[in-house]
Amino acid sequence: MNLAKSCNSVLVCFRLLCFLFACFLMFPISATAAERWGDLKGRFVYDGAAPKPRELELNKDIEYCAPKKPTSLKLLVNKENNGLKNVVLYLYLSKSDPVPPIHPDYEQTADSNVLLDNIDCQFQPHVTLLRTSQTLKITNSDDVAHNTAAFLARNNPFNAVTPIGESVYKNLESGERLPVQVSCSIHPWMQGWLLVQEHPYMAVTDADGNFEIKNLPAGEWTFQVWHEAAGYLTDVTQNDEATSWPRGRITVTIANEPVNLGTVKVAADKFTP
Repeated sequence: MNLAKSCNSVLVCFRLLCFLFACFLMFPISATAAERWGDLKGRFVYDGAAPKPRELELNKDIEYCAPKKPTSLKLLVNKENNGLKNVVLYLYLSKSDPVPPIHPDYEQTADSNVLLDNIDCQFQPHVTLLRTSQTLKITNSDDVAHNTAAFLARNNPFNAVTPIGESVYKNLESGERLPVQVSCSIHPWMQGWLLVQEHPYMAVTDADGNFEIKNLPAGEWTFQVWHEAAGYLTDVTQNDEATSWPRGRITVTIANEPVNLGTVKVAADKFTP
């Protein structure tokens, strides 16, 4: 009798193990559990007296555009704290590098529309970040017609007429090595930038010079650092120590804890207003 009970217990345990093994095969460990992730943040500062935004020469639709008082967005420095706006940072991949693991938190926006608006006779945002899985939505919120042109290197260039109150949609399938200029030939002072990447690991600094890239996969990664008025940011002062970033690239080790680059100062003479 005891032997029969023991056999039954062994059989039950065996069946339970088989069931658990089958569940393991059907529901593998999620990417979040299998991978380690970390954040990267920092702040860029203009090392010099904050320049005043340059006035623009308007030569078309002046009646409509002049009251908007558009100024150059090429070099924007916060006069309160010298924060440097529109520094672009993104995970650098060579042609042979595979796309890194993508954190599940990015799935929600993977196929969303990214807005590039013509508003107040300027492009907004000035720097647009776009994944190849997303769609660029070009909108005209002004009461004058615009066209939006981008002469891309790895994607088909486009020159889209954007009528008043309408939108044009563009899909770009390849990551670009650098940000690409966006322009309007109707209003030649209008300029912006478009960065296209196959991954979501990119950022642009805000009005205080701050940036953050969340949920990077753990490991050693190289980041490209660029600003339209300086090109590659190569010679900087990081946390009061002079540092060289060859070709504007910095290598960072990402782990489970956030990585903070600290305060990065860029000398005023590195910029062309």
